[in-house]
Amino acid sequence: MDTRFLGVGVALVTPFDANHDIDFPALQKLLHFVSDSGVNYLVVQGTTGETSTTTAQEKLDLLKFVQENNPKKLPIVYGLGGNNTRAVLETFKQTDLTGVDAVLSVCPYYNKPSQKGLIAHFTAIADASPVPVFLYNVPGRTVVNMKVETIAELAKLPNIIGIKDACGNFDQYMELASECPSDFLLISGDDNHVTPMVSVGWRGVISVIANAFPKEFTEMTWHAIEGRMDEAAAIQYRFLDMDAPLYAESNPVGIKKCLEIKGICSSEVRLPLVKASDELGMTLKAIMEKEGLI
Repeated sequence: MDTRFLGVGVALVTPFDANHDIDFPALQKLLHFVSDSGVNYLVVQGTTGETSTTTAQEKLDLLKFVQENNPKKLPIVYGLGGNNTRAVLETFKQTDLTGVDAVLSVCPYYNKPSQKGLIAHFTAIADASPVPVFLYNVPGRTVVNMKVETIAELAKLPNIIGIKDACGNFDQYMELASECPSDFLLISGDDNHVTPMVSVGWRGVISVIANAFPKEFTEMTWHAIEGRMDEAAAIQYRFLDMDAPLYAESNPVGIKKCLEIKGICSSEVRLPLVKASDELGMTLKAIMEKEGLI
């Protein structure tokens, strides 16, 4: 098992300025904030980084900036996937992954491939990637759910080392823990379920919430990993009321509002997303105050 990816990976937001250009000083501030608060690794250009509206050049610029402004020299996972297998393979050829520790590759979206198609797609990616690969199953966005037998088959490939799963199905989570090899990294993609998932054999989380609350979420996750379930649950419950509002106006709208409230970066997002409504902002701030998170 690659122990670099135990615990909390933070799915970094991409800060924007008022003109919707990348705000690199704010990103530098965010990197110091999450690193100083104890997160275990950084995830660049996952869904939370608004990867669907950043250009190919911006993706490379963001990766380079994080590599050069990584205060704790944490491992870096880079989002590299899509629904056009040939285009993804070409992107691998054109991307210098020197200094990247793994890639996170999302399940193909919109074209709704079969499970056989998923196996072929990710096998091609595993063969093309010069670094280890994490699968990313998020059927709420991609429509297709990677089934347990599909994931277990892909887990046999030496270059596929784990999965971030946000299917929301606990039966699937338990089956994966039972069916996958013990060194295959099972990583939660659902902040609200980290503690119970760890209790059945999962190894941590790639987290949205950890952008704004890295200290609390890292403490919670390691309490769970090290068997202190009461302590983990106590922190998990502090975020229970926050989960639905965070995604009420789509991700990363909510978490960027939390970051703005904490003075880390603005809440600007790129169209077709729009900034958090005043009502959502008031709701999130009230929860943060109630739970002692500001």
